[in-house]
Amino acid sequence: MMSNSTAKGALAGIKVLDLSRVLAGPWATQMLADLGADVIKVERPVAGDDTRHWGPPFLKDDAGNDTREASYFTACNRNKRSITVDMAHPEGQALLRQMAAEADVVVENFKVGGLAQYGLDYDSLKALNPRLIYCSITGFGQDGPYAERAGYDLMVQAMCGLMSITGHADEQPGGGPLKVGVAVIDVFTGLYASNAILAAINARDNARTGTGEGQYIDMALLDVGMAVLANQAAGYLATGQAPGRAGNIHPSLAPYQDFKTSDGNVLLAIGNDGQFARFCAAVHQPEWAQDARFATNTARVQNRTALLALMVPLMQTRGTQEWIALLEDKAVPCGPINTIAQAFADPQVRHRGIAQSLPRQAGDGIGHVATVANPMRLSATPVTYRSAPPTLGQHTHEVLREMGVSEARISALYADQVI
Repeated sequence: MMSNSTAKGALAGIKVLDLSRVLAGPWATQMLADLGADVIKVERPVAGDDTRHWGPPFLKDDAGNDTREASYFTACNRNKRSITVDMAHPEGQALLRQMAAEADVVVENFKVGGLAQYGLDYDSLKALNPRLIYCSITGFGQDGPYAERAGYDLMVQAMCGLMSITGHADEQPGGGPLKVGVAVIDVFTGLYASNAILAAINARDNARTGTGEGQYIDMALLDVGMAVLANQAAGYLATGQAPGRAGNIHPSLAPYQDFKTSDGNVLLAIGNDGQFARFCAAVHQPEWAQDARFATNTARVQNRTALLALMVPLMQTRGTQEWIALLEDKAVPCGPINTIAQAFADPQVRHRGIAQSLPRQAGDGIGHVATVANPMRLSATPVTYRSAPPTLGQHTHEVLREMGVSEARISALYADQVI
């Protein structure tokens, strides 16, 4: 059925049936695809994944004109093959069950129980393929009082408390709860989901302990939102006191924040007493590091107001690049606050090849699609960039042929609008 794996990929030979859309599920399956798995993305005929239409911005064709392809879709769908199947049609359901019978993994993000009516739920597919690993991604999980609710990243950022600790304090200009600038709960859910899938593959296939059996994975955005509160959640559980918004300062470190400079802003991320002492020496204020109020991180946090009264005017005496030049060779973490454009132009980002361009051979006038490199650098089984995000249904005919479907039946399926 699925033969597009790379021989060099860590997941070469793994077959993934991707029934998910938007961001969390596709982020998980793109991770698997980057590692060499053959991912077949199933989309609705005509409409496709919702994010194909989430624009502007849109991709441009080779002549520089906007197309109808939203750039959002390209963020999480490279290295996949797209087929269109109407799962409401009995023949479409039969095709998908045939694919699931040969797959290692199914990923879906329909509402709880939503695929049972099509015979595409875990119990139905497990009966066909006991080795199947089936990952469901929902807003609130498969059980509990909110299980039937739809869940979205922004809603979960609000519900899990992330917005209560993001942004300036209420009494400050621009204060109030604020969402993160990227759909981080969706992205983190995708990462947790891919980790869970990899764990399930190992549990099934490990040469020493593998069971040979698949399993069900229940991923919930709210669970992930609570998990990624990290030290903020740990602090609450330790004290019973809910943290609030504090702008760019760190609740447990000082000075660890942005400062105005003479020509812009700079970020200082001083994480220990040695770094603070080196900062003080560099600015010819060694006595600050000996001051009992500032000698330890705990003291600096407790006396943050007094420390900032000294540092804020000092930081405005030099420009941003002057500060970076002064501190970067003294092991004092310091850097600019870039726009995304400036970040992509950064020499380190350019050296690491973060911006990639993938050729798109789909005959739609879009010759290349830009993408952001996967940050995992594996020495023996590296991430590969085999194909650009596909056009809608680009591989339907190819995949059906691999499944052994005859040309006559493929033509009939197209005629009946099953595919």
